[in-house]
Amino acid sequence: MVSPAASGSGIIKLLRPASRPHSTDVQAAGFWGVATGTTALWIVQPFDWLRKTFLEKPDPEQK
Repeated sequence: MVSPAASGSGIIKLLRPASRPHSTDVQAAGFWGVATGTTALWIVQPFDWLRKTFLEKPDPEQK
């Protein structure tokens, strides 16, 4: 017989049902991750680098 710790969800099964993460907890963590990433981009604002790297085409004479 396989122990609960050997299976992928075994650690979660060891927790009490009230302590287990629910789908709303996972959803909230995802939203916080998106909010954190957006805030980091807003603070750094690498728009000049993005424009130079991806949007502007280099002059053929510079090659």
